[in-house]
Amino acid sequence: MTLPPSPCDYSRYLSRLLQAHPELACEMVIGTAPLSKPLLEAWLAQLSPLPLTEDNLKPALRRLKQRAMARIASRDLTSQADLAEVVESMSLVADAAVDAALQVSEAALVARYGEPRNAKGERQQLIVIGMGKLGGRELNVSSDIDLIFIYPEDGDTDGGKSISNFEFFGRLGKSLINAIAEITGDGQVFRVDMRLRPNGDSGPLVCSFDMLENYFITQGREWERYAWIKARPMTGERWEDLEAIRRPFVFRKYLDFGTINAMRDLHAQIRREVAKKDMANNVKLGPGGIREIEFIAQVFQLIRGGRDRTLQVKPTLEVLKLLVDRGQLALETVIALSAAYRFLRRLEHRLQYLDDAQTHALPENTDDQQRVAQAMGFANYESLLMELDDHRQTVARHFEAVFADPNEKQHQLDPVWTQADTQNSHAGELAKLGFDDTAALCERLAAIRSGSRYQQMSEQAKSRFDAIVPRAVQAAAAAANPDDTLLRMLGLLEAISRRSAYLALLQQYPQALDQVARIVSASSWAADYLLHHPVLLDELLDPRLLEMAPDWIAFRQQLTEQTDSLEPDTEQQMDALREAHHAQVFRLASQDVAGLLTVEKLSDHLSELADILVDRTIVLAWRKLLTKHRDTPAFAVIGYGKLGGKELGYASDLDLVYLYDDPAQDAGHIYAKLGTRLNTWISSRTSAGILFETDLRLRPNGDAGLVVSSIEAFRKYQLESAWLWEHQALTRARFIAGDPAIGGQFDAIRHEILCQRRDRQKLREEVLAMRRKMFDSLSSRGNDEVFDLKQDFGGLVDVEFAVQYLVLAYACDHPELTANRGNIALLRIAAACGLIPADLATTVGDAYREYRRQQHLRRLNNLDSRVDAAPHRERIVTVRALWKHVFGE
Repeated sequence: MTLPPSPCDYSRYLSRLLQAHPELACEMVIGTAPLSKPLLEAWLAQLSPLPLTEDNLKPALRRLKQRAMARIASRDLTSQADLAEVVESMSLVADAAVDAALQVSEAALVARYGEPRNAKGERQQLIVIGMGKLGGRELNVSSDIDLIFIYPEDGDTDGGKSISNFEFFGRLGKSLINAIAEITGDGQVFRVDMRLRPNGDSGPLVCSFDMLENYFITQGREWERYAWIKARPMTGERWEDLEAIRRPFVFRKYLDFGTINAMRDLHAQIRREVAKKDMANNVKLGPGGIREIEFIAQVFQLIRGGRDRTLQVKPTLEVLKLLVDRGQLALETVIALSAAYRFLRRLEHRLQYLDDAQTHALPENTDDQQRVAQAMGFANYESLLMELDDHRQTVARHFEAVFADPNEKQHQLDPVWTQADTQNSHAGELAKLGFDDTAALCERLAAIRSGSRYQQMSEQAKSRFDAIVPRAVQAAAAAANPDDTLLRMLGLLEAISRRSAYLALLQQYPQALDQVARIVSASSWAADYLLHHPVLLDELLDPRLLEMAPDWIAFRQQLTEQTDSLEPDTEQQMDALREAHHAQVFRLASQDVAGLLTVEKLSDHLSELADILVDRTIVLAWRKLLTKHRDTPAFAVIGYGKLGGKELGYASDLDLVYLYDDPAQDAGHIYAKLGTRLNTWISSRTSAGILFETDLRLRPNGDAGLVVSSIEAFRKYQLESAWLWEHQALTRARFIAGDPAIGGQFDAIRHEILCQRRDRQKLREEVLAMRRKMFDSLSSRGNDEVFDLKQDFGGLVDVEFAVQYLVLAYACDHPELTANRGNIALLRIAAACGLIPADLATTVGDAYREYRRQQHLRRLNNLDSRVDAAPHRERIVTVRALWKHVFGE
């Protein structure tokens, strides 16, 4: 019977270790448990019955490492441990070694010099930072450990022989390195690499918080941002203070697309080094190797981590999973990259198990090739190479997709930009592309090129701008209105030129530039929106932009999680609400101009978006009140007007009324503060803009009334004091946010008010008088060739007033008319009640729908509601027929 292979068959290191220490054979049997922190602590205690000192520390740590390696390698090579267990176990060993070495070395120095203290007398501790794979808890089985030593504040030790904190921690760092890295008769624990510290080998071994922060600000380089992504404090205290220094250096507040170019350059340097040293068979640094997968994950972290804190995690595979959730990488891409990463890391470990050497190169002798192949589960080395090549080709392909330079070659239209002048030298080329007013376009290009904004750009920004403009010309030429499109694109490019990261986005992703052209071509409003919120350019990179309907349940959850994570920073929360709103509006606008949404569907989405944002804002504003008497407010927001009727447009303000139902003595005062605070949260301008303009004039007694009303006071006002126009407004009101129980009470009051029996003749006279007043002040009267879609007779307002009259006059007999389902649905209900002819309800509904569509199209291009009357004659006649049927005139 053939015995299964022993771990020693795949590792000369394990064989030598077992020969030197036969007692470790118990660690190589099947069924041992994974390593854990308590287990390592117990082993260390067994290895050194006496307290650890400088005399017994080194042999204890080395024997601990040997025992741990025997178990880790055996579990790995017998398929008992997956990659996650192996790298976590190695990280635990490093943590244990650093912690023990630090405690012993520090105790010896404190006995000699006293405790290091700051100017206030507070004890200072060394923070050992694990970098690289140790920082990410991904340490490989024969890795050195990258460390950085930081201490919080300068000062002196408090012993009889006092030294500075800088000197104390410098000595402590050297002692720690010696305890771990010195090669003794028992070997070493880990090689220690300190080159990632500020100024590398030429810099001091330790630095204070102030020194670190100053270095980041004045000298920190792009590759150091990459390195500090995985930085993990392993010892000491005041980690939050350290994080406050690290985070803004690594993760920018804005979307940092410029990092793609920087990491592309860094990778090019690595590839040149690989080629120079003939390292093509290096599974870490060679083409399609481990480093390329890490670069893919980390470039997205550097770009987006400042705005999405969930991307600030350290393990590579976790980052890749998050990139699927964020729509940055396709699921199949991440599955392939993750499989490749696990395969390459497992192969890396088997190469290192051979002799406990820090190698990443495939073996050259046939015995080792066969040994590694079998350790990987392959019958022969050729089969291993086939699988390896597949993974490396996959990684290289995806790496190229992320890091390829789309502007490597010159563009055929470069001269149109680089030689732009007022002599119209390239007008002919523009004309061939389909542009009309080529002289004006040439002048515009020349003005930008000679203008102070362009001249004052950094060289990096200029090179990006120069690469984009010819491509913008080409993209605009494909539009139906090329002149307008190009002018809008040039305006946008000028506006974002001072934010080089946005230029980098458009330079790196030509598809985003094409999307910009399509959107600004269709809508000058969308062009202005992008100009004011250029961060939205990032939305164009999501391939699902035009495919996915909004998932409002998921959006609500994400918004809750995001704003909760920003507590207690009010400014950041307000910005987060605005940015989330802008992103969703832009996504809807993109689908809208692509013809994928009807006006009704768009309004439904915009109204639901507003509901969610107001609801979330209530929660956040309530938390910030200093005086409150309950966890959740008994408070509700009622939407009127376009919001209430679910006919919200892109630029609509919100007509709001605030209600509460709370018997507490100070309830009125507390909810008045909440209402005021809520309005501030919604309508204040921050660095991210405003959320919505609000109008509170529809509350009881208008501007003269209280900001909030109790539910009883609201009912009393509606029954006894409200004007007719306020009851008209009530027909389009609905509960949108806050306490659903109060929303239910509001619905009951609304139904009660709308179902009141009214004097229909008097109601008719009042509605007609109000309509005449509106027409006199807002219509386009006096010009029969022009028709105001909204205000003129036969337009939108006529339909709305007729429907409101029908509701107020007949809901007492037909309560189904109180349903807030929109004017078209209410026309059908009125017809079903026998109040208007069914065919008239249908044709007026069609006219109303077309008016809204036309009005929306005009607003997309910042035009008013006045149009040529001729195409609408039939619709005008239809609406006037409804008016005559309802009002008799």
